[in-house]
Amino acid sequence: MKNVFIKSTLILMIGTLVTKLLGFLIKIIFTRIIGEGINLFSLVMPTYSLLIAVTQLGLPYAISAIMARNNYRGIRIFSSIVPIAIAFNILVIIFVFLFAPFLANTLLKNPDAYYPIISIAFILPFTTISGILKGYYFGKQNMFPNSISNVFEQIARLLLLLTVIPLLMKKSIITAVSGYILISAVSECVQIIIYLFFAPKNLKISLHDLKISPKIASDVFKISIPSVSGRLIGNICYFFEPIILTNILLFVGYSNSFILSEYGIYNAYVIPLLTMPSFFTLALNTTLIPEISKHYQEKQYVKRRIIQCLFVSFFIGALFCLFIYFNGEFLLSLLYNTTKGVDYLRLLCIFFPLFYLEGPVISALQGLNLSAYTMKTTFIGCIVKLLSLTIISLFSVGIYGLLISEIIDIVIVIYLNMKKLHQLHYL
Repeated sequence: MKNVFIKSTLILMIGTLVTKLLGFLIKIIFTRIIGEGINLFSLVMPTYSLLIAVTQLGLPYAISAIMARNNYRGIRIFSSIVPIAIAFNILVIIFVFLFAPFLANTLLKNPDAYYPIISIAFILPFTTISGILKGYYFGKQNMFPNSISNVFEQIARLLLLLTVIPLLMKKSIITAVSGYILISAVSECVQIIIYLFFAPKNLKISLHDLKISPKIASDVFKISIPSVSGRLIGNICYFFEPIILTNILLFVGYSNSFILSEYGIYNAYVIPLLTMPSFFTLALNTTLIPEISKHYQEKQYVKRRIIQCLFVSFFIGALFCLFIYFNGEFLLSLLYNTTKGVDYLRLLCIFFPLFYLEGPVISALQGLNLSAYTMKTTFIGCIVKLLSLTIISLFSVGIYGLLISEIIDIVIVIYLNMKKLHQLHYL
C-alpha cells in the first residue's frame, strides 16, 4: 500500500520534473523568439485555460477515482464517456467561432486576439481525449505512461517551436502566436499515441463493451461535474481577470500598451518563476486523489498521507520562494534577459508558499468525495478576487491591484479548505 503510493509519486515526480524543465525551456525560447508577441499570448491564455477546463468536464479526476475503486472496466468507461465528450467539444468549438469577435474586440479590447482565440478551438478535442486517458492510468496508479507521454509531448512541442515559429514570425506576430497554440494539437496527438502504446495488449472487446452505458456515464459525471465546477469557477475567474483589469485601468487613465505589457510581464515572467517547483507538488497532488479514494475507510492512514503531503509541499514552496526573493533579479535576467517584474516577484514571494498548500488540500477533499465543497470555496475565492481587483485597480495602482487580489484569493481558499479538513479531524 505504502510502496505503491511512494513508487507512483516518485515516477510521476521524475517525469513531471523533466516535463517541467522542458516546458520552462520552451517558454524561454518562445519568449525570445516571439518578443512583444508574448503580451498577446498572455492576453488569450485565460481563454485557453477556461476552454480546456470546460471541454475536459473534470473527466480526468472522475475517471481516476472510478478506476481506483475498481468499479468498471476501462473499455466500458471509454465507450460510455468518449462519444459524449466529443459531442460536447463540437458544441464548444461552434460557440468559440461565434463568440471570438466579441471577445477579442469588445471584452479584451484587442482585435489581434481574434485568430489566436480561433486557434484554441482546434486543439480542444485532443486535450479532452488525452485527459480521459490520463485519468485511466492515474486511477490504476500507473504513473509511467503519463510521465513518458508528457516528456514526448514536450519534445514534439520544442521541435515544432524551433522549426515552425521562426517561419511564422516572418509573416506576423499574430500568425506566430496562433501557430504556437495550434502546435498543442500535434503535441497532444503525440501524447495520445504514447498512452495507447501502453494499453493492455490482450484486451478482449465485445459489442456489449462498445455500447454507451447510462449508469457508467452517470457515475462518472456525478464525480466530474462537481470537480469541473470548482476548476471551471477558477478558470472563469482567470478568464475575467484581464477583461476587468484592462477595462478598469483604461478607465482610470492607463494606456492599452502599458496594460498589455505589464500583464504580459506578470503572466510570462513572474508566475512561471514562482510556480517552477510545482512539478514536485503536482506529483503529490495527482497521486493523492486515487490513494485517498482507494483507502478512504482507513482514516488514520489517510490523515497521515494528507499531513505528509501538506508538510512537504509547504516546505518546498517556502524554500523556493525564499530563494526567489533574494535572487529574483538574477533569475529574470538569466532566463528572460530582462529584470522587468522583479518588484512583483518579491511581493508575491512573501505569500506564495501558501499557494503550494492549495493543491494537496483540494486533492485531499476531492479524494474524500468533497468536490462540491472545494467548488464552493473556489467560488468564494473567485468572487472576492474579482471584487478586490475591481476596487483596488480604481485607485490607480497599476498591476498591483491584480497582485493583491491574487494574494487575497490564495489566503481565503486555503483557510476555508483547511478549516474543513480540521473539522473532519484530518488535520
